Amino acid sequence: MTDTAAGRIFCAIDTDDPAAAGRLAAQVGDRVGGVKLGLEFFLANGPDAVRRAAGERRLFLDLKLHDIPNTVAGGVRSVLRLRPYFLTIHASGGPEMMRRAAEAAQEGAERLGVPRPRLLGVTVLTSLGDEDLDRVGQRAPAADQVRRLAALAQACGLDGVVASPQEAAMLRAECGPDFLLVIPGVRPSWAPADDQKRVMTPAQAVAAGADYLVIGRPITRADDPAAAAARIAAEI
Repeated sequence: MTDTAAGRIFCAIDTDDPAAAGRLAAQVGDRVGGVKLGLEFFLANGPDAVRRAAGERRLFLDLKLHDIPNTVAGGVRSVLRLRPYFLTIHASGGPEMMRRAAEAAQEGAERLGVPRPRLLGVTVLTSLGDEDLDRVGQRAPAADQVRRLAALAQACGLDGVVASPQEAAMLRAECGPDFLLVIPGVRPSWAPADDQKRVMTPAQAVAAGADYLVIGRPITRADDPAAAAARIAAEI
């Protein structure tokens, strides 16, 4: 799945404008492994627009589902016709929610005759630091919470987790080679960190054990998004 450097990159397209999303997806083309569309776009435009924007590219559907187990399982089943390559749920939703989501992904995909999405548990958002976790009543440091949630996600049958690059090496050592590590909060040395608090360069993240990198603004805000994606792939 990750045979090339470009194949490791998913371009995060953070907009609610279908025309802009389709244009960016076309611009990055085969310079990336796929595109990520999230809640903002999904709520503004609906599921059909998500598929149109992604086109034939691999789709990372980043909805971060978090609700009671039955509702999340139903949500997973409802998006399978979009054939997402990745689909996210919050690992903090607990073991029953994650198990039900994994079962829904497997059974629903078999029933529809579509590929099963790789189900990813979101651990700790890369916009959160230790102080933020303390303020919402979660035990810091962030790395400990990430470790707990990743172990739980793996035990519940998820394919991998989303975590910051700073936790990649720890998770690779603890979760083994087959558990997917999908890493946002990646910023090339020539790009600003923006609102991310736990960041690394693309090369550092891959060296630490990342399978896939989620990169948005350094690509989408560049004058030439395809060239920016190619530059990042070259750095990897």
